[in-house]
Amino acid sequence: MKTLVVCSGGLDSVSLAHKIAAEQQLIGLVSFDYGQRHRKELDFAARCAARLAVPHQIIDIAAFGGHLSGSALTDNVEVPDGHYAEETMKATVVPNRNAIMLAIAFGLAAAQKADAVAVAVHGGDHFIYPDCRPGFIDAFQRMQNEALDGYASVRLLAPYVDVPKAAIVADGAKHDTPFAETWSCYKGGNLHCGRCGTCVERSEAFHLAGVADPTDYEDRDFWKAAVSQYSAAEVR
Repeated sequence: MKTLVVCSGGLDSVSLAHKIAAEQQLIGLVSFDYGQRHRKELDFAARCAARLAVPHQIIDIAAFGGHLSGSALTDNVEVPDGHYAEETMKATVVPNRNAIMLAIAFGLAAAQKADAVAVAVHGGDHFIYPDCRPGFIDAFQRMQNEALDGYASVRLLAPYVDVPKAAIVADGAKHDTPFAETWSCYKGGNLHCGRCGTCVERSEAFHLAGVADPTDYEDRDFWKAAVSQYSAAEVR
C-alpha cells in the first residue's frame, strides 16, 4: 500500500516510518508544528525523511495550537517529572491533537492518492490520551470512510495501538531504526532530560526490550526510581 506516515521525530513514529518503508510503499512523512515546546523533534523527522529518501511535509498549525491552552506542551505550564502514567502527566494532554492531525493527514493522503495513513499511537498511551486508544482509531476510520465516500479510500494503520513501547523498541531494532536519531523529551533541551514522563517511558522501554539505549540523558538513572514507585492500570 502507498502509505503516508505521521512522523513527529520521536522514537515511536520514526520506528514506524522504518517499518512501513520495509513492509509497504512509503510515499512520505507528514509532521506538525503545533507550537510544541519540543519543536526540535521536527528536525529528527526531517532527518528520517532524508534517510528514507521520501518527501517530508511540515504542516504549520502553530497559530491554532496556541489556542489549545492549558497543556504543558503548548502553554506556560511546567512539564512534570515522573512516570508517564502518573496523574500529573495529564498536564501534557493537547486536546484533540491526534484527531486534528489525522484529519489533515487523511486530506493529504486522499489528494496524493495514497492507500493508507500510518500513525504510531501505542498501548502505553491509553492511560492518559483518549485519542490514542483503539476505540478512537476504529471510530476515526469509520468517520473517514464517510468523509471520503466516493472520492477516496484511505486506511488508518496503527500497528502499535495494542502493544507497549518496549515492543516498538524491539520492532524498531528489527528494522534498523537509528534510535539516537529520534527525539522524545517534552522539555526540548540540549539533551533528553531523563526525568519527564516520556523520557522515563523511553528508558524503561529500552530496558524491557533488552536493547541498548543510545540516548544521552541529563539524568540517566531517574527512571528506575520513577518506575519502581508506580504500576499503572491501562485504560482501554
